[in-house]
Amino acid sequence: MTPISATLTQTDRDAVMDAVAMIKAKLPFLVDLSAEERKTLPKMGDKSRAFVSKALEVGTQNPDFLPRSFDLEELRKDVQLFESLYPLLLSITQLQELLDDTCLAVGSEAYAAALQVYNYAKASGNVAGLDAVVGEMRQRFARKPRKAKSEEVTL
Repeated sequence: MTPISATLTQTDRDAVMDAVAMIKAKLPFLVDLSAEERKTLPKMGDKSRAFVSKALEVGTQNPDFLPRSFDLEELRKDVQLFESLYPLLLSITQLQELLDDTCLAVGSEAYAAALQVYNYAKASGNVAGLDAVVGEMRQRFARKPRKAKSEEVTL
């Protein structure tokens, strides 16, 4: 992996945040489903997309067998919206993966460099004023004491 050496100015960060806000504003119908709602909804994957398209075509060509309460136009709107949103979903998913990977890589680089600083500070001995800071940094590696076997509860 090539190390990342970049900066993000506050102006650029603000511009990206403004772009995200603009995207949200252009999609005011977006919903936030609970985990339970996500589980219970039928999913439209690649196979289902062909099924839905055929159902729309069948309903459009043969509206007489559908009950009057069935809203064929709403089905058409749902299909059109899904087809319009799907490329956005793919694009934003790719962007999210790039952001995730970049944050992971940059965080890893920063953590590795911080470990070097910590090790150099420990090795330097009693440099004036470093003892307290090194002690604070050492807390990152402190292990919590395990419960004694007699304290553990077995069921």
